[in-house]
Amino acid sequence: MFRIAVMVSGGGTNLQAIIDAISSGKITDTEIGVVISNNADAYALTRAKNAGIPAVCVSRKEIPDRAAYNQMLIKAVDDANVDLVVLAGFLVVIPEEMIRKYRNRIINIHPSLIPSFCGTGYYGLKVHEGALARGVKVSGATVHFVDEGTDTGPIILQKAVEVKDDDTPEVLQRRIMEEAEWVLLPQAIDLIAHQKVEVVDGKVKRI
Repeated sequence: MFRIAVMVSGGGTNLQAIIDAISSGKITDTEIGVVISNNADAYALTRAKNAGIPAVCVSRKEIPDRAAYNQMLIKAVDDANVDLVVLAGFLVVIPEEMIRKYRNRIINIHPSLIPSFCGTGYYGLKVHEGALARGVKVSGATVHFVDEGTDTGPIILQKAVEVKDDDTPEVLQRRIMEEAEWVLLPQAIDLIAHQKVEVVDGKVKRI
Protein backbone atom coordinates (compact mmCIF):
# COMPACT_ATOMS: atom_id res chain seq x y z
CA MET A 1 0.00 0.00 0.00
CA PHE A 2 1.35 3.41 -1.03
CA ARG A 3 1.41 5.74 1.98
CA ILE A 4 1.20 9.52 1.94
CA ALA A 5 1.52 12.31 4.47
CA VAL A 6 -0.66 15.37 3.92
CA MET A 7 0.63 18.66 5.37
CA VAL A 8 -1.87 21.49 5.75
CA SER A 9 -2.27 24.76 7.65
CA GLY A 10 -5.95 25.61 7.28
CA GLY A 11 -9.37 24.24 6.44
CA GLY A 12 -8.15 21.23 4.55
CA THR A 13 -10.39 21.30 1.47
CA ASN A 14 -7.65 19.67 -0.61
CA LEU A 15 -7.18 17.09 2.15
CA GLN A 16 -10.90 16.35 1.92
CA ALA A 17 -10.61 15.99 -1.84
CA ILE A 18 -7.88 13.37 -1.31
CA ILE A 19 -9.91 11.53 1.35
CA ASP A 20 -12.94 11.50 -0.96
CA ALA A 21 -10.88 10.36 -3.95
CA ILE A 22 -9.47 7.42 -1.97
CA SER A 23 -12.99 6.51 -0.80
CA SER A 24 -14.41 6.69 -4.33
CA GLY A 25 -11.57 4.79 -5.97
CA LYS A 26 -10.17 7.70 -7.98
CA ILE A 27 -6.98 7.10 -6.01
CA THR A 28 -6.22 3.39 -5.61
CA ASP A 29 -3.79 1.32 -3.54
CA THR A 30 -3.07 4.40 -1.40
CA GLU A 31 -3.68 5.44 2.21
CA ILE A 32 -3.05 8.59 4.20
CA GLY A 33 -0.58 7.67 6.91
CA VAL A 34 -0.69 10.98 8.72
CA VAL A 35 -1.98 14.53 8.51
CA ILE A 36 0.49 17.12 9.78
CA SER A 37 -0.41 20.73 10.57
CA ASN A 38 1.51 23.68 11.96
CA ASN A 39 -1.77 25.13 13.25
CA ALA A 40 -3.51 23.53 16.22
CA ASP A 41 -6.78 25.21 15.19
CA ALA A 42 -6.70 23.97 11.58
CA TYR A 43 -9.99 22.38 10.61
CA ALA A 44 -7.93 19.92 8.60
CA LEU A 45 -7.10 18.18 11.88
CA THR A 46 -10.82 17.69 12.50
CA ARG A 47 -11.25 16.30 8.98
CA ALA A 48 -8.47 13.81 9.69
CA LYS A 49 -10.02 12.79 13.01
CA ASN A 50 -13.43 12.33 11.38
CA ALA A 51 -11.86 10.07 8.77
CA GLY A 52 -9.90 8.05 11.33
CA ILE A 53 -6.55 9.30 10.08
CA PRO A 54 -3.66 9.91 12.52
CA ALA A 55 -2.99 13.64 12.87
CA VAL A 56 -0.27 15.66 14.56
CA CYS A 57 0.40 19.34 15.10
CA VAL A 58 3.94 20.68 14.99
CA SER A 59 3.53 24.31 16.01
CA ARG A 60 6.11 27.07 15.73
CA LYS A 61 4.43 28.74 18.72
CA GLU A 62 5.48 25.79 20.86
CA ILE A 63 8.88 25.35 19.18
CA PRO A 64 10.18 28.88 18.45
CA ASP A 65 13.71 27.74 17.56
CA ARG A 66 13.74 27.24 13.78
CA ALA A 67 16.33 24.47 13.70
CA ALA A 68 14.54 22.53 16.43
CA TYR A 69 11.22 23.04 14.66
CA ASN A 70 12.61 21.76 11.38
CA GLN A 71 13.86 18.61 13.09
CA MET A 72 10.45 18.02 14.69
CA LEU A 73 8.75 18.49 11.32
CA ILE A 74 11.08 16.00 9.63
CA LYS A 75 10.62 13.55 12.50
CA ALA A 76 6.82 13.74 12.15
CA VAL A 77 7.16 12.75 8.49
CA ASP A 78 9.80 10.09 9.14
CA ASP A 79 7.75 8.48 11.90
CA ALA A 80 4.80 7.99 9.54
CA ASN A 81 6.93 5.91 7.13
CA VAL A 82 5.40 7.43 3.99
CA ASP A 83 6.24 7.20 0.30
CA LEU A 84 5.04 10.69 -0.64
CA VAL A 85 4.55 14.01 1.12
CA VAL A 86 1.65 16.16 -0.12
CA LEU A 87 1.65 19.88 0.67
CA ALA A 88 -2.00 20.91 0.57
CA GLY A 89 -1.96 24.52 1.70
CA PHE A 90 0.96 24.17 4.11
CA LEU A 91 2.19 27.69 4.89
CA VAL A 92 5.58 26.78 6.30
CA VAL A 93 8.85 26.75 4.39
CA ILE A 94 9.94 23.13 3.99
CA PRO A 95 13.44 22.59 5.44
CA GLU A 96 16.11 22.00 2.80
CA GLU A 97 17.23 18.93 4.71
CA MET A 98 13.75 17.44 4.25
CA ILE A 99 13.72 18.33 0.54
CA ARG A 100 17.04 16.53 0.08
CA LYS A 101 15.87 13.53 2.10
CA TYR A 102 12.60 13.24 0.17
CA ARG A 103 13.86 14.35 -3.24
CA ASN A 104 11.06 14.05 -5.83
CA ARG A 105 8.80 12.66 -3.11
CA ILE A 106 7.22 15.95 -2.03
CA ILE A 107 4.49 17.58 -4.14
CA ASN A 108 2.67 20.88 -3.78
CA ILE A 109 -0.57 22.30 -5.15
CA HIS A 110 -0.42 25.97 -6.19
CA PRO A 111 -3.50 27.96 -7.27
CA SER A 112 -2.15 29.44 -10.50
CA LEU A 113 -0.63 28.35 -13.78
CA ILE A 114 3.04 28.40 -12.83
CA PRO A 115 5.17 30.37 -13.68
CA SER A 116 2.44 33.03 -13.35
CA PHE A 117 1.58 34.40 -9.90
CA CYS A 118 3.90 32.16 -7.93
CA GLY A 119 6.97 32.46 -5.77
CA THR A 120 7.58 34.42 -2.59
CA GLY A 121 4.51 36.30 -1.39
CA TYR A 122 2.03 34.50 -3.63
CA TYR A 123 -0.14 32.29 -1.43
CA GLY A 124 -3.82 31.99 -0.61
CA LEU A 125 -5.95 34.90 -1.77
CA LYS A 126 -2.86 36.89 -2.73
CA VAL A 127 -2.50 34.68 -5.82
CA HIS A 128 -6.02 35.47 -7.00
CA GLU A 129 -5.73 39.15 -6.13
CA GLY A 130 -2.62 39.27 -8.31
CA ALA A 131 -4.34 37.53 -11.20
CA LEU A 132 -7.35 39.86 -11.11
CA ALA A 133 -5.16 42.96 -10.79
CA ARG A 134 -3.24 41.87 -13.91
CA GLY A 135 -6.47 41.28 -15.82
CA VAL A 136 -5.73 37.74 -16.95
CA LYS A 137 -8.52 35.83 -18.68
CA VAL A 138 -7.32 32.39 -17.62
CA SER A 139 -5.86 31.14 -14.35
CA GLY A 140 -5.81 27.67 -12.86
CA ALA A 141 -3.76 25.37 -10.67
CA THR A 142 -0.47 23.47 -10.80
CA VAL A 143 0.83 20.38 -9.04
CA HIS A 144 4.61 20.24 -8.92
CA PHE A 145 7.44 18.49 -7.16
CA VAL A 146 9.09 20.57 -4.45
CA ASP A 147 12.69 21.70 -4.75
CA GLU A 148 14.75 24.27 -2.88
CA GLY A 149 13.08 27.20 -4.65
CA THR A 150 9.59 28.61 -4.14
CA ASP A 151 7.16 27.03 -6.62
CA THR A 152 10.09 26.20 -8.92
CA GLY A 153 10.07 22.38 -8.92
CA PRO A 154 9.19 20.18 -11.92
CA ILE A 155 5.55 20.53 -13.01
CA ILE A 156 3.44 17.37 -12.88
CA LEU A 157 -0.03 18.61 -13.91
CA GLN A 158 -1.77 21.87 -14.73
CA LYS A 159 -5.39 22.77 -15.40
CA ALA A 160 -6.72 26.06 -16.72
CA VAL A 161 -9.79 27.81 -15.29
CA GLU A 162 -11.66 30.73 -16.83
CA VAL A 163 -11.49 34.10 -15.09
CA LYS A 164 -14.80 35.96 -15.31
CA ASP A 165 -15.27 39.72 -15.49
CA ASP A 166 -17.15 39.95 -12.21
CA ASP A 167 -14.85 37.67 -10.21
CA THR A 168 -13.68 38.62 -6.75
CA PRO A 169 -10.57 36.95 -5.32
CA GLU A 170 -12.81 34.76 -3.15
CA VAL A 171 -15.04 33.68 -6.06
CA LEU A 172 -12.05 32.92 -8.27
CA GLN A 173 -10.36 31.02 -5.46
CA ARG A 174 -13.44 28.81 -5.03
CA ARG A 175 -13.77 28.12 -8.77
CA ILE A 176 -10.10 27.15 -9.07
CA MET A 177 -10.45 24.84 -6.07
CA GLU A 178 -13.53 23.13 -7.46
CA GLU A 179 -12.48 22.91 -11.12
CA ALA A 180 -8.73 22.42 -10.80
CA GLU A 181 -7.21 21.80 -7.36
CA TRP A 182 -9.61 19.09 -6.23
CA VAL A 183 -9.18 17.36 -9.59
CA LEU A 184 -5.42 17.67 -10.08
CA LEU A 185 -4.15 16.71 -6.64
CA PRO A 186 -5.86 13.29 -6.48
CA GLN A 187 -4.85 12.67 -10.11
CA ALA A 188 -1.20 13.45 -9.37
CA ILE A 189 -1.16 11.26 -6.27
CA ASP A 190 -2.61 8.33 -8.19
CA LEU A 191 -0.07 8.75 -11.00
CA ILE A 192 2.83 8.80 -8.55
CA ALA A 193 1.44 5.90 -6.50
CA HIS A 194 1.40 3.76 -9.64
CA GLN A 195 4.84 4.92 -10.82
CA LYS A 196 3.44 6.69 -13.88
CA VAL A 197 5.74 9.72 -13.61
CA GLU A 198 9.45 10.27 -13.19
CA VAL A 199 11.74 13.29 -13.15
CA VAL A 200 14.27 13.34 -16.00
CA ASP A 201 16.68 16.27 -16.39
CA GLY A 202 14.52 18.46 -14.17
CA LYS A 203 11.27 17.77 -16.02
CA VAL A 204 8.41 15.36 -15.36
CA LYS A 205 8.06 12.52 -17.83
CA ARG A 206 4.88 10.41 -18.01
CA ILE A 207 5.56 6.69 -18.16
